Amino acid sequence: MSVTLPETTEAGGRAGGVSPPVERTAFDDEPTGGLTPTAGQGLVLTGESLLARLLSDQQQLTAVEAFSRQHDGGELPAQSRYYKSLIPASPPGPGQQFAFEVDLERCSGCKACVTACHSLNGLDQSETWRDVGMLIGGTTELPVLQHVTTACHHCIEPGCMSACPVDAYEKDPVTGIVKHLDDQCFGCQYCTLACPYDVPKYHSGLGIVRKCDMCSDRLAHGEAPACVQACPHEAIAIRIVNLSQVVEDSEANVFLPAAPDPQITLPTTTYKSKRVFPRNLLPVDFHSVSAQHPHWPLIVMLVLTQFSVGAFLVGLGLERLLSAELVSAIRPLHSLNALVFGLLALGASTLHLGRPQYAWRAVIGLRHSWLSREIVVFGAFAGAAILYAIGSWFGLESVGFGPLLYEAVGWSVGAFGLIGVFCSVMIYAFTQRAFWSFPLTATRFVLTTALLGIAATWVTLLALAVINNGPVTRLLVRRGDLVCEALIIVAVTKLAFEALIFRHLLRKQTTSLKRSALLMTGPLVRWTQWRFACGLIGGLVMPAILRSLIGDVAPSSPSMLVTSAALFAACLAGELLERYLFFAAVAAPRMPGTLRS
Repeated sequence: MSVTLPETTEAGGRAGGVSPPVERTAFDDEPTGGLTPTAGQGLVLTGESLLARLLSDQQQLTAVEAFSRQHDGGELPAQSRYYKSLIPASPPGPGQQFAFEVDLERCSGCKACVTACHSLNGLDQSETWRDVGMLIGGTTELPVLQHVTTACHHCIEPGCMSACPVDAYEKDPVTGIVKHLDDQCFGCQYCTLACPYDVPKYHSGLGIVRKCDMCSDRLAHGEAPACVQACPHEAIAIRIVNLSQVVEDSEANVFLPAAPDPQITLPTTTYKSKRVFPRNLLPVDFHSVSAQHPHWPLIVMLVLTQFSVGAFLVGLGLERLLSAELVSAIRPLHSLNALVFGLLALGASTLHLGRPQYAWRAVIGLRHSWLSREIVVFGAFAGAAILYAIGSWFGLESVGFGPLLYEAVGWSVGAFGLIGVFCSVMIYAFTQRAFWSFPLTATRFVLTTALLGIAATWVTLLALAVINNGPVTRLLVRRGDLVCEALIIVAVTKLAFEALIFRHLLRKQTTSLKRSALLMTGPLVRWTQWRFACGLIGGLVMPAILRSLIGDVAPSSPSMLVTSAALFAACLAGELLERYLFFAAVAAPRMPGTLRS
């Protein structure tokens, strides 16, 4: 089969006359296909064999293969002509670092950046390192709606890095990028509390925290981060910022409306816009409240450590007031009681770790992390408490101590305990959340220590009186009312202090403390009711009943035992509920979010 073209002259004209064509078939030995010249004849477009066509098709590259070959040969960086202007051409100099720049006028809220970050980093379905929120404001005649894309701000003074007890964060000295070292992390989640922008995300399956690292590997090879490359409007870019300028800007708090105070960590992200936003521009979820993760292992650990410290301190105080006979009778059981709850607290704390097998790493951050300091101090507290308890049960000789040295060990138990409680306070005060401020947290923790210490002392005295210890029985009859009165005073003081949070409901402005009060009277109202009910029963009703029973009934009587058991259970349950609210009702700072159902 062939197609014959008429013969043409060199000038392109048609020759005079038409010559008979010479045809070639697909079965001739000569190559086929294309235009074939013939002697004295025109050009003949011949057919193509099936085999030749298949061989030719096999040599054709697909678009993906051609692109891959060009990219591997260094001929064409992926999408380079689109993002070249969105990343720096050179690394930062002294006093500079890389930072995200977001053009608010270009951000449409399409979440292409979220999808690209999710895909490139292989995140789980519910895991995100970049989020898109919304700001709203203006008037009904001229409403304003502004989308905001946010990720890690690679702060100058990262709260996550300062808080981490295992040094699982590092800030690159050249680029300023804050990276998370996954292999070093043991999943304590303290960085998720310390970061005011809710950046680090805990991965329960891996048992570690993960976060954005500005796609540092891509930047190192001249390619833009996934979010920068994916944004169809070029709303995200990587720029070089001067650290001194970031510090100066933080003084004016021009970071973003209603965002956490930039002076906490000095975030480097720049949000720019030529528009003048209305003064009432706020996150769309600004007035919404939601309960936070309660961290039950931490609840148990905090309450039981304060129980143990309080029991030791009250016991040491009683020894200064009682005779040697009473001290020798009370000390063994009371020290054992306090020690057992202290060891239970330390055991419970490991349940909060995503990778508890690496708990020993907690001492690495001793220079800068309050969590490391708390762990070390309570470890010393437990060691001293064990020596003290062994000496009280088996004699000073069993631990190789003389009377003065043993006395010093006893006071070291109390000192380590108080320092440990102080470290616990600082862990939460460091986050600069209003509900966890130093005055509020210190008052809570100290009153819990006193309350549970007194309750533990009452249990010890009653137990010794029940087993017919004569001196202790007489002490309980003569001075038991003082223990009940002290418990009532501390309990009422603590409940009144906790109730002060509700005065913020009267404020018109939606502050962090008002959000906490709204949570306690809204989604967490049942927990709040049970907390105050247990506090009143254990700290007021039961001690008042016991005070009336002292002297009238024997310590071993059912009424005394049942009332004492109810007192102890209600006090302990009340403090556990209080600590639950301490975590669940805190108003967590965050970047602008979206409406939540």
